[in-house]
Amino acid sequence: MSVFDGLKGKAGELKDKATELVGENADKIKGGIGHAGKFVDEKTGRKYSDKIDGFQNKASEAVDKVDRKQGPATGTEPGPTPPAV
Repeated sequence: MSVFDGLKGKAGELKDKATELVGENADKIKGGIGHAGKFVDEKTGRKYSDKIDGFQNKASEAVDKVDRKQGPATGTEPGPTPPAV
């Protein structure tokens, strides 16, 4: 196994963790996107409102896309079926 194989494995783990975190915090992230956009819009004197709105929409869509891949949160991980009693 080469060094690159190990790095690819770590990169996959990091991607999975990031996807999980985005899925768990989608509303907070989208709120942050809105807050940041409003801040930048005010600081630029609303000169770039259209571009900022476009960025906010694209960023929110990206969060939604990751959240859809994650699926609904159940709170428990699937595991083996317990034996019948």
